Amino acid sequence: MSLIAASSVPQMSMLFALLSVVANVIVLVALVLWLGGKVSEKLADAGTSVQHALAPSALWLAWIVALTSMLGSLYLSEVANFVPCKLCWYQRIAMYPLVVLLLVAAIKHSREIARATLPLIAIGATISVYHYLIERFPSMASGASCDPAAPCTVVWIWRFHYLSIPGMALSGFALIAVLILAVPARMKES
Repeated sequence: MSLIAASSVPQMSMLFALLSVVANVIVLVALVLWLGGKVSEKLADAGTSVQHALAPSALWLAWIVALTSMLGSLYLSEVANFVPCKLCWYQRIAMYPLVVLLLVAAIKHSREIARATLPLIAIGATISVYHYLIERFPSMASGASCDPAAPCTVVWIWRFHYLSIPGMALSGFALIAVLILAVPARMKES
């Protein structure tokens, strides 16, 4: 790794962590608006207003989140030289196709294509949660899921006392899901 690349790793990991915090805030606001909308008409109206404002660009934003997540994971393995473990690869397998699928969905203005990615997002998010848990509690790791050469319990990044790489991946999956769910049922097909 070059000196420039080595010196940029702390800055890039901070950037990725900050992007994850923004994603977490957006997801939490969406959850509050959705749940609050069940009990308060004002929150329901606010949620509808946010959805209408977001809807025209939601698929493009979802694609940008997927692309950023993919490029971030490639930076961490190819520039920072963080060796991806098995679970990291499984999360990548769930995230990388989203870049292509969401681009097609955005170009075609297709809610159906976007919604078809939700099972893949759910699988990736589930793997991220499990990976995050075994980072926090290494005794949970089974020998079959981890490679001794690239153990799943290694914490390469730890920011803001809660964000590691699987936590950042989970943030990306969650934000993509929220953006896809913000697309209205009556979206025009091109």
